[in-house]
Amino acid sequence: MVVTLLFILVVGLVRNGSWIAFGALFLGVLGYAAASKLGMFYAVRRSFIAIPFLLAAAPLPFIIPGPALISFPALNLTISEPGTIRFVSIMIRTFIAVQAGILLAATTPFPDLVWAMCSLRIPRPLVAVIAFMYRYIFDLADEVIRLMRARAARSPEIPGKGKPSLLWRGRVTGSMVGSLFLRSLDRSERVYGAMASRGYDGEMRTYSTFQMRGADWISLIVFSLLILGSLSLMFLR
Repeated sequence: MVVTLLFILVVGLVRNGSWIAFGALFLGVLGYAAASKLGMFYAVRRSFIAIPFLLAAAPLPFIIPGPALISFPALNLTISEPGTIRFVSIMIRTFIAVQAGILLAATTPFPDLVWAMCSLRIPRPLVAVIAFMYRYIFDLADEVIRLMRARAARSPEIPGKGKPSLLWRGRVTGSMVGSLFLRSLDRSERVYGAMASRGYDGEMRTYSTFQMRGADWISLIVFSLLILGSLSLMFLR
């Protein structure tokens, strides 16, 4: 976890347009994905979840002044070179950082992650929120499946009349979201009451322990060298 956080920090510090440094960091992520036996492009395929967050940076090529890269006189729009470089750099940073987080979550058991967060003195409420979110997200998914099954049972396709209207389905979907929220709130209160009656004091305790092995030291050294090399390359274009 420490190495992953440092890696993400270095990714954020790389200067805009330092393509050599970005390439070295990306190759490092691919190498660790291959070494983890998940497949070299395991994290790459799943990193596209970050695309919606990149929409906030989409206006940068149009609003940052500088030499024009492409102009649209009819639309009075100009795509500047500095804005494009910054947007592409942000996009690359985001994808590399997300891939590092995906590899950490995919290769490390969740109890070990909780233990690591507690050992790093991350605030206990934050650790508890993350732990509960992971453990109960599957219960919420099961609840959603039950709601969808109930909706399908109550809205059959009648021969000759077709499917229910879009307005009706939208209204039902809104009711499902509200019902899911109320059920989740009720279940969370019951779960917390059960935990409090069993002595829960806000601290997440696990049976996980950790000892550095030879492979862990090798991984730490290689990743540290990669980070140092990327820092030296960040001033190169």
